[in-house]
Amino acid sequence: MQALLIANCVFNAFFSFTAITLNIVTIIALRKPLTIPRAVKILLLSLAVSDLGVGLLVQPLYITRLVMMIKEDAQTRYFKITLNSFYATGTFLSIASFFGVVALTADRFLAVHFYLRYQELVTHKRVVAVVISI
Repeated sequence: MQALLIANCVFNAFFSFTAITLNIVTIIALRKPLTIPRAVKILLLSLAVSDLGVGLLVQPLYITRLVMMIKEDAQTRYFKITLNSFYATGTFLSIASFFGVVALTADRFLAVHFYLRYQELVTHKRVVAVVISI
């Protein structure tokens, strides 16, 4: 069982590093002038920030939880604090990522199906309001 937990720690450490690196690259790339519409750029930036939060907060908390399980500290107060922090941040950022993908999908749907009215329907203020509400 400990070998499985150790392997899980290694995989999550690798994926955490990958998530952090690639989302930072995405954020930097989106800040440069591109031909991507402004609404799509804002939605992609929102998604990259929420995924960066997963890489910076959720995965390290999960690794800490696994290490505490390996060291058999599962009954301590720190384990409960770590577990509660993991669940709270994990739930919050996962929901934010999910709704970011949904908003991006809805934007692309509107762009395809209402291509003549897209600029009228999807304004900068509306996109910012959606991102804030997410």
